[in-house]
Amino acid sequence: MTHEVVTRIEELGPEFAALAAENERIGKLSDKTAELLRTAGVMRLLQPKEFGGYCAHPRDFVEAVMAVARHDGAAGWVCGVVGVHPWELAQMDPRAAQEVWGENPDTWMASPYMPGGLAEPADGGYVLSGRWPFSSGVEHCDWNFLGALVGNGKGQPAQPPKVLHVLVPRADCPVQQDTWDVMGLEGTGSKDVVVQQAFIPEYRTIDQADVQAGAAAERVGLTDTLYKLPFMVMFPLGITAAVIGICEGALAVHLSQQRDRVAVTGVQIKDDPYVLSAAGEAASEIQASRVQLIDGVSRLFDKVAAGEELTLEDRSAVRRNQVRCAWRAVSAVDEIFARSGGNAIRRSNPVQRFWRDAHAGLSHMIHVPGVAYHANAIVAMGLELPQSMQVMV
Repeated sequence: MTHEVVTRIEELGPEFAALAAENERIGKLSDKTAELLRTAGVMRLLQPKEFGGYCAHPRDFVEAVMAVARHDGAAGWVCGVVGVHPWELAQMDPRAAQEVWGENPDTWMASPYMPGGLAEPADGGYVLSGRWPFSSGVEHCDWNFLGALVGNGKGQPAQPPKVLHVLVPRADCPVQQDTWDVMGLEGTGSKDVVVQQAFIPEYRTIDQADVQAGAAAERVGLTDTLYKLPFMVMFPLGITAAVIGICEGALAVHLSQQRDRVAVTGVQIKDDPYVLSAAGEAASEIQASRVQLIDGVSRLFDKVAAGEELTLEDRSAVRRNQVRCAWRAVSAVDEIFARSGGNAIRRSNPVQRFWRDAHAGLSHMIHVPGVAYHANAIVAMGLELPQSMQVMV
């Protein structure tokens, strides 16, 4: 059954599509696009019900992100990244959620989780400093989740290293303008943020290891299956969903343009078996990516709901497939883009924007195939997976 949020997104689809070029031109989501996303409710899908959220099944989140990305890749990407943060905030000290959502359940959080800062222990919390790139959607967010290494009190990371996810209000992490000059996903406005000696109370931090293990929810008394899933199941989900949705959008535009296109030879493309064969194969590949991504998270959700423990083999197989989903879908888009004709490269043609956005999406660290494939092969052979690789599964 289609979730009501997905239904609203489809109804708003033409409006999202009409704003996509403007979002790219200004290098961030327009205020109108952000308003449409709030109207649809996509950012509240993984939010707890007590704070105005849906506490939805991850499948519904995936389908919503894909639906937005089909019309505007940048907007879909922001949904995939920003939309997962309510899931993590729910697992923190309840004071943090009250601070963020107490007055407005539509408050958004951005994130660069990369540990780009140092959090020095202080009385009642930490003093944080650092710089973080790639804060997608930050212009419309009032908070940032930032990755930080715990300090040793002497300006150096403690040993062994410990990573925190730290929730910082926008006033303490100003956006660095003119730091987003890219060839794809331009409309995401994924700019740098900087923090200088900001005090972060303990309740606005969470241990990365606890979130990765799916153990943080139990600590705060959450019983919903959604919040028991590990970080590396949930965090990559929205990002890959956005890439697949972008590829679906590229395919839809390609097909609409080929219907009446005539080649320089005078042959109508609808009569060209090579172009149409490639389109049919691409459609199957993109659909396979959609199905496999949803199947993976659904199987893990069902296993957790049944009270079973997720094994490293479970997680590594889903991560392997999640990475492959993205690469398979983008490879399919390459095949149809090559057959879209010369007009496909015009800036006015949305198919080239989808093509660029799809490739930009592959550059995210969660889509780097080497570690995910390597780790899965090690686990499948029954060998011990090094701790450094476990972080990525």
